[in-house]
Amino acid sequence: MSKDDITKATAERVPELAEEVEASAEATLGGTALETARAALHKWIDGMKAVVVNPALGRVTVIHENGRQSTITSPDLPFIMSTPVKDKPGE
Repeated sequence: MSKDDITKATAERVPELAEEVEASAEATLGGTALETARAALHKWIDGMKAVVVNPALGRVTVIHENGRQSTITSPDLPFIMSTPVKDKPGE
């Protein structure tokens, strides 16, 4: 299965899961809709005032200017953002 096939399958599965709890979701795989979503996400990220990275819980919490928090749950993002543990001086 190609990476594009995996992406498409995942994008199709997320709205299906939302339907199971009678919620709606929209998948965007390309084109202008994806570009618009990406631009909105970049603007949202650029507006953050603080971030809390918690790899143990698989979460990144974005703190906005108004003090509101948004939590991103991900198996990868907290590890990508983590600062590596460094040896103590002299060890």
